[in-house]
Amino acid sequence: MTRIGSSAPVVKTDEQWRAELSPAEYAVLRQAATERPFVGEYTDNHRTGSYSCRACGSELFRSDAKFDSHCGWPSFFTPLAGDSVIEVEDRSMGTVRTEVVCANCHSHLGHVFAGEGYETPTDLRYCINSISMTFEDAGVQDGQSPTP
Repeated sequence: MTRIGSSAPVVKTDEQWRAELSPAEYAVLRQAATERPFVGEYTDNHRTGSYSCRACGSELFRSDAKFDSHCGWPSFFTPLAGDSVIEVEDRSMGTVRTEVVCANCHSHLGHVFAGEGYETPTDLRYCINSISMTFEDAGVQDGQSPTP
């Protein structure tokens, strides 16, 4: 599948992605599937740390931008500063949504929604599939034990 042209810094064939990702990861990251709500490992994660793309390892979000939206998927009010994600118009479900993809490898992460009334600094909800990300606990980054 070609995602947003071929301008991604990380470019691999479908065969390479299939070899590196589980079938469920491949379906979400490379085919824009969505994991079921309330089943992802990071939906209720409240630890301090950072979230990176499961496909390429590029850092995407930090825990200080995560909030409880109760929608069934991890929600963030902003990605990292800079160009960590790309937003693309998505008309696949008979409506206009904004897809969020990793800027480094163009893997599907989820969608961003605006104007839903959450009390966040941006009034945005980046609704991201847990399976699209990995989490690094801030305590582990500092060479310490993970926080409970």
